[in-house]
Amino acid sequence: MITPETAERLLYDLVAIPSPSHEEAAAVRYLVDWMAAQGYDEAYVDAAGNAVGIIGRGEREIVLLGHIDTFGGFPTPHIDGARRLYGRGAVDAKGALCTFAVAALRASLPDDLRVVVVGAVEEEAATSKGARHIAAQFTPELCIIGEPSNWDRITLGYKGRLVLSWSWSGALAHSAADTPSAPERAFAYWARVQAYCAAFNDGRESPFARLLPRLQAIHSDDDGVHGRAEMTVGFRLPPDLSPPDVLDALGEDGDARIACYGAEQTVVAERDSVLTRALRGAIRAEGGKPRFVYKTGTADMNVVAPVWGCPIVAYGPGDSALDHTPDEHIHLDEYQQAINVLADALGRLGG
Repeated sequence: MITPETAERLLYDLVAIPSPSHEEAAAVRYLVDWMAAQGYDEAYVDAAGNAVGIIGRGEREIVLLGHIDTFGGFPTPHIDGARRLYGRGAVDAKGALCTFAVAALRASLPDDLRVVVVGAVEEEAATSKGARHIAAQFTPELCIIGEPSNWDRITLGYKGRLVLSWSWSGALAHSAADTPSAPERAFAYWARVQAYCAAFNDGRESPFARLLPRLQAIHSDDDGVHGRAEMTVGFRLPPDLSPPDVLDALGEDGDARIACYGAEQTVVAERDSVLTRALRGAIRAEGGKPRFVYKTGTADMNVVAPVWGCPIVAYGPGDSALDHTPDEHIHLDEYQQAINVLADALGRLGG
């Protein structure tokens, strides 16, 4: 039996290993070694660099897909007197990943169930390399994505995503001439983006139903002869708008060059499935009142759900409002509650 102290040491140690996207190898190695030492039937680093651990030999397979990479920056990890663990990844999403790794060991698994725990790489990057690889390796009957939602909430949906890279370069004109400069061309395109989104969002109140644009980066310069401007615009998409829809409206802008990447369709899971019933029952058994939530961001759920087509949700401890912040932290008592909930839910999935 994995003790609470062992569970907390795993989380602290994993948070203490920096693992921004593309630099996850040390954290992956640590987690794989931990799973092997704790008695997983299999534990290995796969071809994409993911940490993979497997418990059970049953024919029915559930994948617990967390991610081991984090946002950039590395606040010093520490635990305060109120049992709050501070550090990059404590919430997003090593807390959920460690919940998976411990709960799979704690659960009284049905004989027919095989649990695959994955610490995926590059979730914070537009590539989603780890999840795309895993999607081709397994065919689970059920899937839980490791993302913070508080221990008593279940995430059913994530918005879609599209990123546009806009650039323009051309000959400079005199500042008194009636010719737009490169920065002015960029801001004219951004104004067009804002107008398109405002028209689409007219009458829509829910953030999940709205098209949300974000100017992520902008730069301009010149060499004395030619001017240049570059801009990155990100979109969070509602269920009724696809990446091609946005490209049809905004994919051309005169002689500017526009490229797209990071395209993901919105995903919305069923409210009533064998998976949600097991988690709701386990949350109630822990003394909570289960609630559903829909997120305005994206996750690896967007990648694997269309491929696997199985019941899927996201679950994990922590407050997602702390994602990517200098104050990122998780309460260790909530972490322990989430482990109890997931271990109970896995045991309920027999039959």
